[in-house]
Amino acid sequence: MSRTAGASSAIRRTVSHPWTLAGMTLAELGRRLWRKSQEHELLGRAAQLSYYALLALFPALIFLTALMGLFSVQSFMPELMSYLHNVLPEDALSMVERFLTQVAEGSGANILSLGALGALWASSSGVTAIMDALNVVFGVKEDRRPFWRVRLTAMVLTIGLAGFVILSLALVLYGPTIGRWIANLFGLGVAFTWLWNVLQWPIIVALMLVVVAAVYHICPDTREKRWHWLTPGSVFAVSMWLVVSLGFKAYVDNFGDYNKVYGSIAGVIVLMLWFYWSGMVLLLGGEINAEIAQASREGAGHKGEVRQAA
Repeated sequence: MSRTAGASSAIRRTVSHPWTLAGMTLAELGRRLWRKSQEHELLGRAAQLSYYALLALFPALIFLTALMGLFSVQSFMPELMSYLHNVLPEDALSMVERFLTQVAEGSGANILSLGALGALWASSSGVTAIMDALNVVFGVKEDRRPFWRVRLTAMVLTIGLAGFVILSLALVLYGPTIGRWIANLFGLGVAFTWLWNVLQWPIIVALMLVVVAAVYHICPDTREKRWHWLTPGSVFAVSMWLVVSLGFKAYVDNFGDYNKVYGSIAGVIVLMLWFYWSGMVLLLGGEINAEIAQASREGAGHKGEVRQAA
């Protein structure tokens, strides 16, 4: 094996764990994050993601509400709306609620198949945009995966994300029922049911962390594929998404009267802004992981050069 190949393999072996931050301080990581976010034009890329998210939203809602119609769970619609009320501003929530109500009235197998096809194509286009944006963030080019494989990966990831949404909705809507069923099945009693009702929210957050980690692992066409269940980028993205969602909702509901300015399209404007900030925190989380990986490679390369010189 040549000296260059040996140095490359040594670099790959000595890449540090992401939680060590590759020896960087938080201030240094923040400076690199600020510089790279401007260089990679994350503001514009987040706007692109918000467009694709809005494009995919309504076919996905058609599919989900049609599915709810087939399984006769429309009675849980008010409860679902109450949970969405916690993260969505009033203007956006009213628009989504009207759409869901109209679609639920025409639920059935035909609209289910039509909604599934539309949701899969539109959502996979959004995932493809995420893949392109994360390729820029991680400083790689889409040169190893052909077009069909990129689209197929996007569709598979879209189906996985849909499964996560359905599982999360099941935990939200049927959490107490599932807890009672498990308690009765294993004879665990009331204490387990109470503990289950408390733990369902940490479980949903843990699922979000795993999903975001999977997005950062699968989407960019990187050659170093090391799976980490929990990364600084995924923790940042999930926690900041919660903060941004709650903060933006509080601002719109209490200070920003979009109805007076935009009229009937206020709901669309607010929803687009929410998608925009959600896309921004997702890209920033990927940028954090990319900068840690880059700093780790730089440190490993420097150590390799020192060994070669010795």
